[in-house]
Amino acid sequence: MLTATLVSLTGTRVSAIALPWFVLATSGSASRTGLVAFCEMAPYVLVKALTGPLVDRAGPRVVSWTTDLVSAAAAVVVPLLHARGALSLPLLLALVALIGAARGPGDLAKEIMVPEAADRARVPLERATGITGVNERLASTVGPAVGGAVVALLGPLTALLLNAGCFALGSLIVAVALPRGMGRAAAGEPLHSGEPAPSGYWRRFGEGFAFLRGEPLLLTVIVMVGVTNLLDAAYAGVLVPVWARDSGGGPAVIGLTSAVGSCAAIGGSLIAAAVASRMRRRPVFFAGFLLAGAPRFLVLAFGAPLWVVLAVFAVGGFGAGFLNPIIGAISFERVPRRLLGRVNALGNATAWAGIPLGGLLAGAAVGAFGLAPVLLVGGVVYFLTTNLAGLRPEWREMDRHRGRAASAPPPVAARAEAGGGAP
Repeated sequence: MLTATLVSLTGTRVSAIALPWFVLATSGSASRTGLVAFCEMAPYVLVKALTGPLVDRAGPRVVSWTTDLVSAAAAVVVPLLHARGALSLPLLLALVALIGAARGPGDLAKEIMVPEAADRARVPLERATGITGVNERLASTVGPAVGGAVVALLGPLTALLLNAGCFALGSLIVAVALPRGMGRAAAGEPLHSGEPAPSGYWRRFGEGFAFLRGEPLLLTVIVMVGVTNLLDAAYAGVLVPVWARDSGGGPAVIGLTSAVGSCAAIGGSLIAAAVASRMRRRPVFFAGFLLAGAPRFLVLAFGAPLWVVLAVFAVGGFGAGFLNPIIGAISFERVPRRLLGRVNALGNATAWAGIPLGGLLAGAAVGAFGLAPVLLVGGVVYFLTTNLAGLRPEWREMDRHRGRAASAPPPVAARAEAGGGAP
Protein backbone atom coordinates (compact mmCIF):
# COMPACT_ATOMS: atom_id res chain seq x y z
CA MET A 1 0.00 0.00 0.00
CA LEU A 2 2.83 2.37 0.87
CA THR A 3 4.62 1.57 -2.39
CA ALA A 4 1.55 2.17 -4.53
CA THR A 5 0.88 5.46 -2.78
CA LEU A 6 4.52 6.53 -3.04
CA VAL A 7 4.65 5.88 -6.78
CA SER A 8 1.40 7.71 -7.56
CA LEU A 9 2.21 10.69 -5.32
CA THR A 10 5.69 10.97 -6.79
CA GLY A 11 4.17 11.29 -10.25
CA THR A 12 1.80 13.97 -8.98
CA ARG A 13 4.69 15.94 -7.46
CA VAL A 14 6.64 15.73 -10.73
CA SER A 15 3.62 17.07 -12.58
CA ALA A 16 3.23 19.88 -10.02
CA ILE A 17 6.55 21.30 -11.27
CA ALA A 18 6.36 20.30 -14.92
CA LEU A 19 2.87 21.58 -15.74
CA PRO A 20 3.12 25.11 -14.25
CA TRP A 21 6.58 25.55 -15.77
CA PHE A 22 5.37 24.36 -19.17
CA VAL A 23 2.54 26.93 -19.14
CA LEU A 24 4.75 29.70 -17.75
CA ALA A 25 7.52 29.01 -20.27
CA THR A 26 5.22 28.80 -23.31
CA SER A 27 2.89 31.68 -22.43
CA GLY A 28 4.84 33.85 -19.98
CA SER A 29 1.56 34.44 -18.15
CA ALA A 30 1.08 33.99 -14.40
CA SER A 31 -2.68 34.23 -14.93
CA ARG A 32 -2.70 31.31 -17.39
CA THR A 33 -0.55 29.32 -14.99
CA GLY A 34 -3.13 29.92 -12.27
CA LEU A 35 -5.94 29.00 -14.67
CA VAL A 36 -4.35 25.62 -15.41
CA ALA A 37 -3.98 24.95 -11.67
CA PHE A 38 -7.66 25.84 -11.23
CA CYS A 39 -8.76 23.49 -14.02
CA GLU A 40 -6.95 20.58 -12.39
CA MET A 41 -7.97 21.16 -8.81
CA ALA A 42 -11.61 22.22 -9.25
CA PRO A 43 -12.62 18.83 -10.75
CA TYR A 44 -10.39 17.11 -8.19
CA VAL A 45 -12.29 18.65 -5.29
CA LEU A 46 -15.76 18.34 -6.81
CA VAL A 47 -15.45 14.73 -7.97
CA LYS A 48 -13.77 13.69 -4.74
CA ALA A 49 -16.62 15.17 -2.71
CA LEU A 50 -19.27 13.34 -4.73
CA THR A 51 -17.66 9.92 -5.13
CA GLY A 52 -17.40 8.94 -1.46
CA PRO A 53 -20.55 6.76 -1.54
CA LEU A 54 -19.39 5.17 -4.80
CA VAL A 55 -15.96 4.33 -3.33
CA ASP A 56 -17.66 2.72 -0.32
CA ARG A 57 -19.99 0.75 -2.58
CA ALA A 58 -17.55 -0.32 -5.34
CA GLY A 59 -14.59 -0.82 -3.02
CA PRO A 60 -11.48 1.38 -2.77
CA ARG A 61 -9.19 -1.11 -4.51
CA VAL A 62 -10.97 -1.14 -7.87
CA VAL A 63 -11.51 2.62 -7.73
CA SER A 64 -7.81 3.23 -7.04
CA TRP A 65 -6.34 1.24 -9.93
CA THR A 66 -8.93 2.30 -12.53
CA THR A 67 -8.63 6.03 -11.80
CA ASP A 68 -4.82 5.87 -11.82
CA LEU A 69 -5.03 4.26 -15.25
CA VAL A 70 -7.24 7.11 -16.51
CA SER A 71 -4.80 9.70 -15.12
CA ALA A 72 -1.90 7.97 -16.86
CA ALA A 73 -3.69 7.98 -20.21
CA ALA A 74 -4.62 11.67 -19.97
CA ALA A 75 -1.07 12.64 -18.93
CA VAL A 76 0.40 10.85 -21.97
CA VAL A 77 -1.88 12.72 -24.37
CA VAL A 78 -0.53 16.18 -23.40
CA PRO A 79 3.04 15.76 -24.78
CA LEU A 80 1.80 13.75 -27.76
CA LEU A 81 -0.55 16.51 -28.86
CA HIS A 82 2.07 19.20 -28.25
CA ALA A 83 4.57 17.30 -30.41
CA ARG A 84 2.01 17.32 -33.25
CA GLY A 85 1.28 21.02 -32.78
CA ALA A 86 -2.33 20.27 -31.84
CA LEU A 87 -2.33 21.27 -28.15
CA SER A 88 -4.47 24.40 -27.83
CA LEU A 89 -5.07 26.03 -24.46
CA PRO A 90 -8.73 24.81 -24.22
CA LEU A 91 -7.63 21.25 -24.99
CA LEU A 92 -4.85 21.45 -22.40
CA LEU A 93 -7.35 22.68 -19.81
CA ALA A 94 -9.72 19.79 -20.65
CA LEU A 95 -6.97 17.19 -20.25
CA VAL A 96 -5.77 18.73 -17.00
CA ALA A 97 -9.38 18.69 -15.74
CA LEU A 98 -9.66 14.98 -16.60
CA ILE A 99 -6.46 14.24 -14.67
CA GLY A 100 -7.81 16.14 -11.66
CA ALA A 101 -11.21 14.42 -11.83
CA ALA A 102 -9.56 10.98 -11.86
CA ARG A 103 -7.05 11.80 -9.13
CA GLY A 104 -9.73 12.78 -6.63
CA PRO A 105 -11.38 9.38 -6.09
CA GLY A 106 -8.04 7.62 -6.64
CA ASP A 107 -6.38 9.48 -3.76
CA LEU A 108 -9.45 8.94 -1.59
CA ALA A 109 -9.44 5.20 -2.26
CA LYS A 110 -5.80 4.82 -1.21
CA GLU A 111 -6.35 6.90 1.89
CA ILE A 112 -9.25 4.84 3.24
CA MET A 113 -7.32 1.57 2.78
CA VAL A 114 -4.75 2.73 5.37
CA PRO A 115 -6.64 1.43 8.46
CA GLU A 116 -7.17 -1.98 6.81
CA ALA A 117 -3.49 -2.15 5.85
CA ALA A 118 -2.57 -1.27 9.44
CA ASP A 119 -4.81 -4.07 10.76
CA ARG A 120 -3.31 -6.63 8.39
CA ALA A 121 0.24 -5.54 9.29
CA ARG A 122 -0.60 -5.41 13.04
CA VAL A 123 0.63 -1.82 13.22
CA PRO A 124 -0.97 0.61 15.72
CA LEU A 125 -3.18 3.16 13.99
CA GLU A 126 -1.28 6.23 15.14
CA ARG A 127 2.03 4.73 14.01
CA ALA A 128 0.47 3.76 10.68
CA THR A 129 -0.59 7.34 10.01
CA GLY A 130 2.91 8.47 10.93
CA ILE A 131 4.47 6.02 8.48
CA THR A 132 1.97 7.14 5.85
CA GLY A 133 3.07 10.72 6.53
CA VAL A 134 6.69 9.70 5.99
CA ASN A 135 5.64 8.10 2.72
CA GLU A 136 3.88 11.26 1.56
CA ARG A 137 6.86 13.41 2.49
CA LEU A 138 9.21 11.03 0.70
CA ALA A 139 7.13 11.48 -2.45
CA SER A 140 7.29 15.23 -1.92
CA THR A 141 11.08 14.94 -1.78
CA VAL A 142 11.71 12.61 -4.68
CA GLY A 143 9.02 14.08 -6.94
CA PRO A 144 10.12 17.75 -6.91
CA ALA A 145 13.82 16.82 -7.07
CA VAL A 146 13.29 14.52 -10.04
CA GLY A 147 10.76 16.88 -11.60
CA GLY A 148 13.03 19.90 -11.35
CA ALA A 149 15.98 17.98 -12.77
CA VAL A 150 14.00 16.44 -15.64
CA VAL A 151 12.37 19.76 -16.54
CA ALA A 152 15.74 21.54 -16.49
CA LEU A 153 17.55 18.87 -18.54
CA LEU A 154 14.89 17.36 -20.81
CA GLY A 155 11.96 19.77 -20.67
CA PRO A 156 8.54 19.74 -18.97
CA LEU A 157 6.88 17.41 -21.49
CA THR A 158 9.33 14.61 -20.68
CA ALA A 159 8.46 15.10 -17.02
CA LEU A 160 4.78 14.70 -17.87
CA LEU A 161 5.56 11.35 -19.53
CA LEU A 162 7.32 10.33 -16.32
CA ASN A 163 4.19 11.34 -14.41
CA ALA A 164 2.09 9.08 -16.63
CA GLY A 165 4.46 6.18 -16.00
CA CYS A 166 4.16 6.64 -12.25
CA PHE A 167 0.36 6.56 -12.41
CA ALA A 168 0.45 3.40 -14.54
CA LEU A 169 2.83 1.65 -12.13
CA GLY A 170 0.71 2.65 -9.12
CA SER A 171 -2.35 1.22 -10.84
CA LEU A 172 -0.57 -2.08 -11.48
CA ILE A 173 0.60 -2.42 -7.87
CA VAL A 174 -2.88 -1.87 -6.44
CA ALA A 175 -4.54 -4.19 -8.95
CA VAL A 176 -2.04 -7.05 -8.65
CA ALA A 177 0.17 -6.87 -5.57
CA LEU A 178 -2.17 -6.10 -2.66
CA PRO A 179 -3.41 -9.09 -0.61
CA ARG A 180 -6.44 -10.89 -1.96
CA GLY A 181 -9.66 -9.57 -0.48
CA MET A 182 -8.21 -6.21 0.54
CA GLY A 183 -10.09 -3.04 -0.37
CA ARG A 184 -13.51 -4.59 -0.76
CA ALA A 185 -16.75 -2.62 -0.69
CA ALA A 186 -17.91 -1.46 2.74
CA ALA A 187 -20.53 -3.60 4.41
CA GLY A 188 -24.04 -2.19 4.44
CA GLU A 189 -24.77 -2.43 8.15
CA PRO A 190 -26.77 0.44 9.70
CA LEU A 191 -25.04 3.22 11.59
CA HIS A 192 -27.20 2.68 14.69
CA SER A 193 -28.78 -0.61 15.74
CA GLY A 194 -32.45 -0.91 14.88
CA GLU A 195 -32.16 1.38 11.85
CA PRO A 196 -32.21 0.14 8.24
CA ALA A 197 -28.99 0.46 6.29
CA PRO A 198 -29.21 3.35 3.81
CA SER A 199 -29.66 2.45 0.17
CA GLY A 200 -29.18 4.67 -2.83
CA TYR A 201 -26.49 7.19 -3.60
CA TRP A 202 -28.04 10.27 -1.99
CA ARG A 203 -29.00 8.49 1.21
CA ARG A 204 -25.47 7.21 1.60
CA PHE A 205 -24.15 10.68 0.83
CA GLY A 206 -26.51 12.21 3.42
CA GLU A 207 -25.40 9.71 6.06
CA GLY A 208 -21.79 10.81 5.67
CA PHE A 209 -22.78 14.47 5.75
CA ALA A 210 -24.86 13.97 8.92
CA PHE A 211 -21.99 12.25 10.70
CA LEU A 212 -19.48 14.94 9.76
CA ARG A 213 -21.85 17.72 10.83
CA GLY A 214 -21.98 16.16 14.31
CA GLU A 215 -18.19 16.17 14.76
CA PRO A 216 -17.09 19.70 15.81
CA LEU A 217 -13.39 18.80 16.08
CA LEU A 218 -13.25 17.36 12.57
CA LEU A 219 -15.13 20.35 11.20
CA THR A 220 -12.76 22.82 12.84
CA VAL A 221 -9.71 20.99 11.51
CA ILE A 222 -11.26 20.92 8.03
CA VAL A 223 -12.05 24.64 7.96
CA MET A 224 -8.62 25.69 9.21
CA VAL A 225 -6.81 23.36 6.82
CA GLY A 226 -9.06 24.61 4.02
CA VAL A 227 -7.70 28.14 4.44
CA THR A 228 -4.08 27.02 4.70
CA ASN A 229 -4.51 24.75 1.66
CA LEU A 230 -5.70 27.71 -0.40
CA LEU A 231 -2.60 29.65 0.62
CA ASP A 232 -0.32 26.67 0.00
CA ALA A 233 -1.80 26.18 -3.48
CA ALA A 234 -1.21 29.82 -4.32
CA TYR A 235 2.33 29.53 -3.00
CA ALA A 236 3.35 26.34 -4.78
CA GLY A 237 1.36 26.79 -7.99
CA VAL A 238 2.15 30.45 -8.80
CA LEU A 239 4.21 32.35 -6.23
CA VAL A 240 7.22 30.03 -6.11
CA PRO A 241 7.43 29.57 -9.92
CA VAL A 242 7.23 33.36 -10.42
CA TRP A 243 9.88 33.90 -7.71
CA ALA A 244 12.10 31.26 -9.34
CA ARG A 245 11.74 32.92 -12.73
CA ASP A 246 12.33 36.44 -11.43
CA SER A 247 15.32 35.41 -9.31
CA GLY A 248 16.92 33.54 -12.21
CA GLY A 249 16.90 30.18 -10.43
CA GLY A 250 14.51 28.48 -12.85
CA PRO A 251 12.86 25.09 -12.37
CA ALA A 252 15.97 23.60 -10.71
CA VAL A 253 15.61 25.92 -7.70
CA ILE A 254 11.91 25.01 -7.39
CA GLY A 255 12.89 21.36 -7.13
CA LEU A 256 15.70 22.20 -4.69
CA THR A 257 13.55 24.16 -2.27
CA SER A 258 10.77 21.56 -2.38
CA ALA A 259 13.23 18.72 -1.84
CA VAL A 260 14.89 20.44 1.14
CA GLY A 261 11.54 21.09 2.80
CA SER A 262 10.35 17.56 2.11
CA CYS A 263 13.56 15.94 3.41
CA ALA A 264 13.12 17.84 6.66
CA ALA A 265 9.45 16.82 6.70
CA ILE A 266 10.48 13.17 6.42
CA GLY A 267 12.52 13.65 9.59
CA GLY A 268 9.55 15.22 11.34
CA SER A 269 7.22 12.44 10.18
CA LEU A 270 9.66 9.74 11.33
CA ILE A 271 9.80 11.29 14.78
CA ALA A 272 6.00 11.57 14.77
CA ALA A 273 5.68 7.88 13.86
CA ALA A 274 8.09 6.90 16.64
CA VAL A 275 6.97 9.08 19.56
CA ALA A 276 3.61 10.65 18.60
CA SER A 277 1.70 8.23 20.81
CA ARG A 278 3.47 9.75 23.85
CA MET A 279 3.08 13.41 22.86
CA ARG A 280 0.21 15.79 23.45
CA ARG A 281 -1.28 16.51 20.06
CA ARG A 282 -2.50 20.09 20.50
CA PRO A 283 0.83 21.90 21.18
CA VAL A 284 2.66 19.78 18.59
CA PHE A 285 -0.03 20.48 15.98
CA PHE A 286 0.04 24.26 16.33
CA ALA A 287 3.82 24.45 16.70
CA GLY A 288 4.07 22.56 13.42
CA PHE A 289 1.83 25.08 11.67
CA LEU A 290 3.77 27.98 13.18
CA LEU A 291 7.01 26.66 11.67
CA ALA A 292 5.56 25.50 8.36
CA GLY A 293 3.34 28.44 7.46
CA ALA A 294 4.12 32.15 7.40
CA PRO A 295 7.97 32.03 7.39
CA ARG A 296 8.04 30.52 3.87
CA PHE A 297 6.07 33.46 2.47
CA LEU A 298 8.06 36.12 4.28
CA VAL A 299 11.51 34.85 3.35
CA LEU A 300 10.66 35.11 -0.36
CA ALA A 301 8.94 38.48 0.07
CA PHE A 302 12.06 40.06 1.56
CA GLY A 303 14.38 38.69 -1.14
CA ALA A 304 16.53 36.61 1.20
CA PRO A 305 19.56 34.79 -0.29
CA LEU A 306 19.08 31.20 -1.35
CA TRP A 307 20.81 29.67 1.69
CA VAL A 308 18.38 31.50 4.00
CA VAL A 309 15.43 30.35 1.90
CA LEU A 310 16.64 26.76 2.12
CA ALA A 311 17.10 27.03 5.90
CA VAL A 312 13.54 28.35 6.33
CA PHE A 313 12.18 25.59 4.11
CA ALA A 314 14.05 22.99 6.16
CA VAL A 315 12.67 24.25 9.49
CA GLY A 316 9.18 24.58 8.04
CA GLY A 317 9.32 21.12 6.51
CA PHE A 318 10.30 19.61 9.87
CA GLY A 319 7.27 21.21 11.50
CA ALA A 320 4.99 20.13 8.67
CA GLY A 321 6.05 16.52 9.15
CA PHE A 322 3.98 16.30 12.34
CA LEU A 323 0.73 17.62 10.85
CA ASN A 324 -0.71 14.96 8.56
CA PRO A 325 -0.04 12.05 10.97
CA ILE A 326 -2.06 13.85 13.63
CA ILE A 327 -4.88 14.78 11.25
CA GLY A 328 -5.05 11.26 9.84
CA ALA A 329 -5.10 9.61 13.25
CA ILE A 330 -7.93 11.87 14.47
CA SER A 331 -10.01 11.05 11.41
CA PHE A 332 -9.51 7.28 11.55
CA GLU A 333 -10.21 7.24 15.29
CA ARG A 334 -13.51 9.11 15.02
CA VAL A 335 -15.04 7.87 11.74
CA PRO A 336 -16.50 4.33 11.49
CA ARG A 337 -14.85 2.18 8.80
CA ARG A 338 -18.04 1.80 6.77
CA LEU A 339 -18.33 5.60 6.52
CA LEU A 340 -14.70 6.37 5.72
CA GLY A 341 -15.28 6.90 2.00
CA ARG A 342 -18.22 9.24 2.44
CA VAL A 343 -16.93 11.22 5.42
CA ASN A 344 -13.33 11.52 4.20
CA ALA A 345 -14.53 12.49 0.73
CA LEU A 346 -16.63 15.33 2.13
CA GLY A 347 -13.98 16.40 4.63
CA ASN A 348 -11.10 16.31 2.16
CA ALA A 349 -13.10 18.05 -0.55
CA THR A 350 -14.06 20.81 1.87
CA ALA A 351 -10.47 21.19 3.05
CA TRP A 352 -9.33 21.28 -0.58
CA ALA A 353 -12.11 23.54 -1.83
CA GLY A 354 -9.86 26.61 -1.82
CA ILE A 355 -7.01 24.93 -3.69
CA PRO A 356 -8.45 25.55 -7.18
CA LEU A 357 -8.86 29.21 -6.28
CA GLY A 358 -5.37 29.51 -4.83
CA GLY A 359 -3.52 29.56 -8.13
CA LEU A 360 -6.23 31.58 -9.83
CA LEU A 361 -6.25 34.31 -7.15
CA ALA A 362 -2.47 34.34 -6.85
CA GLY A 363 -2.00 34.74 -10.59
CA ALA A 364 -4.42 37.67 -10.72
CA ALA A 365 -2.95 39.27 -7.59
CA VAL A 366 0.65 39.03 -8.81
CA GLY A 367 -0.38 40.58 -12.11
CA ALA A 368 -2.09 43.47 -10.30
CA PHE A 369 0.17 44.16 -7.31
CA GLY A 370 3.47 42.37 -7.88
CA LEU A 371 5.02 39.37 -6.17
CA ALA A 372 6.34 40.81 -2.88
CA PRO A 373 3.05 42.37 -1.62
CA VAL A 374 1.15 39.14 -2.36
CA LEU A 375 3.72 37.11 -0.46
CA LEU A 376 3.50 39.45 2.55
CA VAL A 377 -0.30 39.30 2.68
CA GLY A 378 -0.23 35.52 2.31
CA GLY A 379 2.17 35.14 5.22
CA VAL A 380 0.09 37.36 7.51
CA VAL A 381 -3.16 35.54 6.66
CA TYR A 382 -1.48 32.17 7.24
CA PHE A 383 -0.23 33.25 10.67
CA LEU A 384 -3.59 34.64 11.78
CA THR A 385 -5.55 31.62 10.55
CA THR A 386 -3.50 28.99 12.33
CA ASN A 387 -3.19 30.93 15.58
CA LEU A 388 -6.75 32.22 15.91
CA ALA A 389 -8.21 28.78 15.14
CA GLY A 390 -6.26 27.36 18.09
CA LEU A 391 -8.40 29.35 20.53
CA ARG A 392 -11.53 27.27 19.82
CA PRO A 393 -12.60 24.85 22.61
CA GLU A 394 -12.99 21.69 20.51
CA TRP A 395 -9.21 21.21 20.28
CA ARG A 396 -9.40 19.67 23.78
CA GLU A 397 -10.92 16.62 22.07
CA MET A 398 -7.76 15.74 20.11
CA ASP A 399 -6.66 12.97 22.48
CA ARG A 400 -10.06 11.58 23.56
CA HIS A 401 -10.26 8.56 21.21
CA ARG A 402 -6.52 8.17 20.91
CA GLY A 403 -5.09 4.97 19.51
CA ARG A 404 -8.27 3.11 18.54
CA ALA A 405 -10.07 2.95 15.24
CA ALA A 406 -13.72 3.91 15.25
CA SER A 407 -16.26 1.13 14.86
CA ALA A 408 -19.28 3.21 15.74
CA PRO A 409 -19.78 6.93 16.26
CA PRO A 410 -19.66 8.36 19.79
CA PRO A 411 -23.04 9.23 21.30
CA VAL A 412 -24.62 12.40 19.94
CA ALA A 413 -24.81 13.97 23.41
CA ALA A 414 -21.08 13.46 23.99
CA ARG A 415 -20.19 15.00 20.64
CA ALA A 416 -22.31 18.12 21.20
CA GLU A 417 -21.21 18.59 24.81
CA ALA A 418 -17.51 18.18 24.14
CA GLY A 419 -17.28 20.36 21.09
CA GLY A 420 -19.64 23.15 21.95
CA GLY A 421 -21.26 23.13 18.53
CA ALA A 422 -19.96 23.22 14.99
CA PRO A 423 -18.26 26.39 13.74
